[in-house]
Amino acid sequence: MLVIILSAISFHINEVSAQSSIQCPKPSDLVKVSDKAKKEFLKALQTLVPETYEQGEYSEMYTEWEVKTAIPFPETINNNKDEVYYEMAKNFCGKEVADKSWLARLHFPKWEGKSASASEGQIFVAKSKDKGWFVWFRYH
Repeated sequence: MLVIILSAISFHINEVSAQSSIQCPKPSDLVKVSDKAKKEFLKALQTLVPETYEQGEYSEMYTEWEVKTAIPFPETINNNKDEVYYEMAKNFCGKEVADKSWLARLHFPKWEGKSASASEGQIFVAKSKDKGWFVWFRYH
C-alpha cells in the first residue's frame, strides 16, 4: 500500500515541482527540535503560513487556516497520513535534514468546495541556528 501511495505522490511531485522549489538547508545549520517545542513551532507558523501562502492572485483564499498536523518528521513513522511526507523529505534533502525538520499539514477553509488540493497544504519546516524557523518546501 505504501508503495502505491509513494508512486502516486512521486508522479504528483513531478507535476508540482515546476511550481514548488525545494531549498534544502545544510544539516549543520539546523537545530534538532524535539516535540516538546510544539508551542514554539505553532507560534512560528503564525508568521510562516502567511509568508508562504498569502502571496499572488489567490492570497485572500489563504488568510484563514487551521493546523491539522504539527509534528517532527521522525514521529510520523507508522502514521499512515503523515509518514509519506517524511519519506518525501528524506528523498529531497536527506535523512539528516528530514530528522531535524517538522511537518505542518494545514487546512484552508475558504477553498472548501472549490478545490480539494488547494484546501490542504503541507510545509516542511526546520529551525536554523541563526535565523530561527523557516519553510524549506511547500508541497501544496
